[in-house]
Amino acid sequence: MNSSYIKAQLLLGLAIVAAIAFVGSIYELSSGEPDWGATITWGILGLSLPVAIVCFVVAVQLARASMENNS
Repeated sequence: MNSSYIKAQLLLGLAIVAAIAFVGSIYELSSGEPDWGATITWGILGLSLPVAIVCFVVAVQLARASMENNS
């Protein structure tokens, strides 16, 4: 395994955590009274989706580049 493959795995893990935070924020906001307050929960909601998308796209690009280099 080369370093770009490991970076891709770490970014994919971060994308998963960000996606879970996004869904959790929606759940908290729909409950009426978020545990951390509405402002912080909206902030998490607003940041987690772009982070998840960017990390996922970059992870896929790194994994593809890693597979092409091994061929």
